[in-house]
Formats: sequence, structure tokens, C-alpha cells
Amino acid sequence: MASQGKNDQNDVADKKKGDQPAQRRMYLLFGAMILTSTTVMFLLTYTNAFSIDHVRWSEERFYMALLMGSAMAIIMLCFMWAMMYRNVKVNVAIIVAALVLGGAGLGLSRSQILVDDVAYMDGMIPHHSIAILTSERANIDDLRVRKLADGIIDAQVKEIAEMKWLVDDIAANGKATTQEEADRRPVPEFDGAP
Repeated sequence: MASQGKNDQNDVADKKKGDQPAQRRMYLLFGAMILTSTTVMFLLTYTNAFSIDHVRWSEERFYMALLMGSAMAIIMLCFMWAMMYRNVKVNVAIIVAALVLGGAGLGLSRSQILVDDVAYMDGMIPHHSIAILTSERANIDDLRVRKLADGIIDAQVKEIAEMKWLVDDIAANGKATTQEEADRRPVPEFDGAP
């Protein structure tokens, strides 16, 4: 009888050892799933750009993707905790890491502390592009709203052209940090028509 109890304990210990590689694979797959989904969500934020040449790296979109991926990791882990992911220590570590990454993404988004002149414009170009897309393609019947939308289109097209010029000028000549430098390199007048 005592040997039967010892055999049962050995079977449980062997089963736990055998489950470790499978559990590790499941957690690695979970991480790959979250990373892939976060990357896809980041890329999908560009699908509503009016023009492909308006797609530029945007720190803001990265921060938002980081926040969304972190939230998704916590939600999915909580739903699957009892079924698939039973290692409490690993689960808590994942939740803490997701909270830290999500909090960092939110903090960086709200503070804009890492966004400089060029990063600001690179983020604003796709943002303005969304306004062009929605203003041009919305099913607008009211003449006043159409006039407003056309004004938005003109303003956004002009501002995108200005931002592209400024990005190129800063890359070629550096930042104009004094009024004298800005006066020597004025922003050209751009047309607002798409």
C-alpha cells in the first residue's frame, strides 16, 4: 500500500515534469500571439490613410499599439487562466509586465516627452490623412457640411505639404531655433487642393 502511494506521487511528479515543456511552449505561443496581434494592430492604424505616401512612422501609433497589446494580453490571459495557463507565478509576471508596458505606452502618449519636431510631423501626417479620407468620402448631403469638409480637405492637404517640406528642410539644414534662422528658411506657400 505504501509503495502504491509512492508510485502515485512519482507519477504526479513525472507528469508535472512532462508538462513543463508543454507549458513553456504554450506561454511562448501566447507571447508570440500577443506580439503578432500588437504588430498587426499597429499596421492596421495606417489603413485609413488617404494616400500611401502619407504613411510614416508614428510614435503615437506605436504607443497606442503597445497599450492595446498590453490590454489584450491581460484580458486573454484572464479568460484562459483556468483552461490553459495555470502557472500562477508566470501569469502574475505577465500581468505585471503588461501593466508596466501599457502604463509606459499611455504615459508616453499623454506626455509626448519623446516626440521631437520631426517625430511630431511624421505622426501628424497620417493623422491629417485620415481627415482627408473621411472628409472626401463621407456621404454628405448638407451643403454647409460639404463646405466644411472641403475646407478641412484643403487645410489638411496644405498642412501635409508644409510638414513634408519642413521634415526635408530640417533633415538638410537642421532645426531653425532662432527667428533669424526661421526667416532665412520660410515655409513656402502650398496649394490646398488634393
